[in-house]
This record gives sequence, structure tokens and C-alpha cells, in this order.
Amino acid sequence: MAIYHPTRRTMLMASATGIVGMPFCCPTSSEAANEPLPSVSDGTARSTILFFLCGGASHIDMWDMKPHAPAEYRGPFAPVATTAPGVVLCEHLPLLAQQAHHLAVVNSVAASCNTNDHHAGYYHNLTGHIPDQSFKTLGNDRTPHRDDWPFMGSVVASRLSGRSSSLPTAITLPHMPSRRPYTRPGQFAARLGVEFDPFYLYGSHEKPLSFSTPALELRAGVNSQRVARRRQLLEAIDETRRVLDDLPAADVWTRQQNRAFSLLTSAATAAAFDVGQEPEHVRQRYGETVNGMSLLLARRLVEAGVPFITVFWLGRGVDSALAKKCRSGGSWDTHGDNFNCLAEDLLPEFDRCFSALIEDLAQRALLDHTLLLVTSEMGRKPRIGDPRSGGASGAGRDHWTHCLTDVLAGGGINGGQVYGSSDRFAEYPARNPVTPGDVTRTIYDAMGIRNLEAVDREGRPYQLLANAKPLTELF
Repeated sequence: MAIYHPTRRTMLMASATGIVGMPFCCPTSSEAANEPLPSVSDGTARSTILFFLCGGASHIDMWDMKPHAPAEYRGPFAPVATTAPGVVLCEHLPLLAQQAHHLAVVNSVAASCNTNDHHAGYYHNLTGHIPDQSFKTLGNDRTPHRDDWPFMGSVVASRLSGRSSSLPTAITLPHMPSRRPYTRPGQFAARLGVEFDPFYLYGSHEKPLSFSTPALELRAGVNSQRVARRRQLLEAIDETRRVLDDLPAADVWTRQQNRAFSLLTSAATAAAFDVGQEPEHVRQRYGETVNGMSLLLARRLVEAGVPFITVFWLGRGVDSALAKKCRSGGSWDTHGDNFNCLAEDLLPEFDRCFSALIEDLAQRALLDHTLLLVTSEMGRKPRIGDPRSGGASGAGRDHWTHCLTDVLAGGGINGGQVYGSSDRFAEYPARNPVTPGDVTRTIYDAMGIRNLEAVDREGRPYQLLANAKPLTELF
């Protein structure tokens, strides 16, 4: 028997369309037989944009300021008045302060993880499930597992598959955290099956207006007509194979082929991904950085009808000046010089692009039907001084998963409110504590997804997110 050796392009195609890891001969996990039960109720939100601040954004310096705490906790930043009485933001978020009447600030997210580190924090806040013991024993070596709980975007995709006519149901950009082999768990469909993995778009700091899908870029001499002829040939081959081999995986493979060909031949795909079509004043409002253009692309994808879009903040990299300044990987992981890193680098860019997204959606009458969620894998330790950067003199903040702030807007959310509170040092939730599971369930509820039952490979039903409740008070 001949052994099939896929080309690099074939593997890229499979990765982009969710085929890598799918069993081609027989099911080896719950993926192939794990078809979720369809049930979708009417919800206000037609799309969700998840803006994930990779690295661990400092809740006490942005959203949950403690101006009356001792100096070793509160830091040098001052609170600033906003357009919503009771909503107080950092002075370095002046543009967002003008949009505060759209915001619901949840200051009581109790996301304690057994490792107090990135991998567990990603998993907890992206899936809504508490990390298992393997995160503690493996640490940064705990890469994604096939039987992990699924990413919230994949759950939405499994329930709303087909809502977007020509584009994937869940799209993630501008990168896949983190560098291999340390890929962060929690961002994939896992036990739901690769069919519901998000579709990845890639951007860069060097070319912020360009987003690539290497697997879906036609090589020179290959046009859409040639792709169509190849599809006819594959359909004939597949029909023969189905006669000989009627397996559960075959139907998944067929759907993945259809998805790939649809994307390759669709003019709507290229148009939706092209932020260069936007007027210059719009691009300038977002800021022509890769993160700003990612949020602008997210707005375009909402207009194209994509139900779930994830934007993972793209840092500058471990060798960048920002990484050296912050003693981190060049993102929100501010182990050193926390306040200068925030005031000079991170907050101005975030303030500009996120406030632009809210303003843009509102002006286009899209905000009421687009739910926004800003979260991170953790907050920062309220007491200033990380031993890894010289203690108090290094002016850094260490990891802190015990309390963080999530921010929601649009999609039926009543803006201009603060939900819950932390204690006087912003160390632990004090009033109305919630979990990442509650926040995740709130996303599902806002999108009209109320039945969260799925079926494992033995045909046994199970709940995708039990023991969590939506924050109905926000709506």
C-alpha cells in the first residue's frame, strides 16, 4: 500500500480549515462522533468580538483603581472621570473614557488557577473551565489536548454553523498564541472536533494592513476555474471512497473540503479580509498598528456576518525593546517597569483602537447586535514589586489570577455600569464574585445559545458548561 506524504501546502490547508488531527481511518477520540445537539434560542447578539490582552493586563491600573490604597498598591496613575457616573478609568484611557456609557465593567472575576500562570489562565478564561491537575504538573509544557474543554468561540461555531454564508463561523487573528512548542491551550475546539476549530488569520507589525491565510492563497497559475475542476475530481474520488468506507469521519472530511473550496473561490473572502479598502481617516482612528487593524478587520467581519471573532493582542516579541523594558515577552506581562510600559506603550495603543471599535460599531448601528468582551489570562499582583525584576525598585507587577476585570459592551448589555467589586487592595473579589465560567455563559446567553448539551463518542450526553450562570443583571 502506498503511503501518503502530504505536502507543506496540504498541511497548511488542513490546519487553516480544521483538518489537522482529524482521524481519516477510524475515530481515535470523541472528535469524530461528537456532534452537538442543535438548539439555538433568539439572542440579541448576532456576533461577538473577544479582545484578549495577552500577557495579563493590570486590572488595578486600568479598570479597578484603588486611589485610597497605600502607595505600594495604588501606583502613580490617577483615575479620570468618564461619560458614565460611577465608571472610573485610568487617566491613560482618555478616549475610552468618552465611551464609558457603553461599558459594563466586571471587577469581581475570581479566576484563581492552580499555577497562577499563563497556560492555565488562557484555558480558564477562554473555555470557562477550571484547569485540571495537568496544568500544575506540566506548567508551560501543558500544550493543548484533544480532550480539553472547547474554546468559547468553538462552542458558538458548533451551534451557529452555517450562519455566515461564505466565511467561517469563528475567526481568530492576528496570531495563534504562543510560539511553538508552547502553544496556549484553550483556543481550540478540542473534544468538540476540529471541524469547529477557529480559522486563523495572520498579521504582523511590519505590514499592519496585510492579513494572510497562507493555506488559502492560490499559487501562480492556479485560478478559481482550475480549483473548481479539482473539486469535481475530488468529489468523484470521494464518492467512490464512501461506497467502500462508510465512516463517521468521512462526513466531517467532506464538510471540511467544502469549506476550503468555498473560501478559495469566494470573492467575499478577499473583500472581507482587506482593511485597505477602509478610508484613511477610519484607519487612522483605529491606529495603523497590527492590533488596531485587527479590530478594524473584526468590525468588517461582523458586517460580513461572522458570529465569533477573536483578536489576540500581538506583542512585540521577546527580543524587542518593549520586552526588555517590561521584563516580559513584549506584551501585557509587565514584570518590570509596569507603569512606564503601560503609560508609554500599551495603554495608548489599546485606548485608541478599542475606543475606535466601540465608536465605529455605534455609528454604524451595529453595537446593539455585537457583543464585545475584553479579558486576559490574569490580572497583575496589586502589591508593586516583582522579585524577577528587582522587587520594589523594579516597579513591576507579578502574575495575579486571583482577581481580574472583564469588560463587556454592546449585544444588549446595559452600558455605564460597574458590576461587583474587589477588596480594598484589588486582591480578591469582595461583592458579587463571578467566575470565567459565568462570563463565558453570559456570551452564550447573549447569542441565544441556551442548550449546551453535547454527545461523546459513546453516545452519552454531557454539558459543555455546567455550574455556570449568565450575568443576566448586565442586560
